[in-house]
Amino acid sequence: MNPSTSPSIFSSITYIPPDAIFELTKKYNADQNALKVNLGQGTYKDENGHPWILPAVHTAKEKIKDSNHEYLPILGLLPFRTLATKLVFGSSAAAVREKRVSSCQALSGTDMASLLNTLNEAAPKSILVLHASAHNPSGWDPSPEQWEVIGKIMKERQLFPIFDAAYLGITSSDYAEDAFAIRYFAEELSLEVAVCLSFAKSMGLYGERIGLCAFVSHSTTAAVAVESALAQLIRVEISNPPAFGARIVAAVLEDESIAAEWSRNLVTMSSRIAEMRRRLFKELDQLAYNEAKGDVLHLGIESAPSFSFARSYPTQFETFFSVHTDQFPIYDDSM
Repeated sequence: MNPSTSPSIFSSITYIPPDAIFELTKKYNADQNALKVNLGQGTYKDENGHPWILPAVHTAKEKIKDSNHEYLPILGLLPFRTLATKLVFGSSAAAVREKRVSSCQALSGTDMASLLNTLNEAAPKSILVLHASAHNPSGWDPSPEQWEVIGKIMKERQLFPIFDAAYLGITSSDYAEDAFAIRYFAEELSLEVAVCLSFAKSMGLYGERIGLCAFVSHSTTAAVAVESALAQLIRVEISNPPAFGARIVAAVLEDESIAAEWSRNLVTMSSRIAEMRRRLFKELDQLAYNEAKGDVLHLGIESAPSFSFARSYPTQFETFFSVHTDQFPIYDDSM
């Protein structure tokens, strides 16, 4: 029987179009124009548009190059979990010292008045996801004083915060400063919190998908129970996590000289992102699109360097991006 004429067990499956963002990147990579611009880029590139391996990460990889390839424990690499926990909460935090933080290695990845109204209207024990820094996509990060107000309302309303912490160290170049909200909620307000931490951006380990899931509990007993539940979930989902990315992060954090180099790398990335943002604003401000200027140029220079929310209509962007397409193609995932 000719296979092409036989009924297929897969005939009920319909074709699913490719992911729009990854398809955009595919088109960008295939474009041979040297002046092409990718505005949908989710990874840090150097001045020549090439991927940048952080010097600290390069040093760490050399340090662990002879490591074995054995399975990790279910909860992940212990040195990674320990060091990452201290990094995000602070090594002197009460929750860390009292062993009230349970964690597992994981696979990574507005306006004030409206936010406060939402918090005040939320039902008690509601779960809220908060961006610890570099809010995506608005770029609006609360100030420390605003975080204090947010935290106090959440405590009064018995709300449970889950922090999405994908950009710590990228916003201000200071990891502790970017982790302010997490530490304030857990330490000063004594709130139980969850943190989803990623090292994809802060260490440039995009393809390694290395992250940490951590929970702060009120008691050691609760923390032990939570960690056992995490182990059960991991066992049935992925059995145990991959090792390479965890070993890189642990090698960076456990060595003072490499950790110091990483801090300098964060400054390099953060300051360059901020400078590119200022230059973009300046160039756009000089263009003769006065009719759209009030909207297109709302980049929020005062907001987090990694993101901005342009209050513009699609037609304005289409007009703006189509003018010079012949000279330099522009790829943008917001259109």
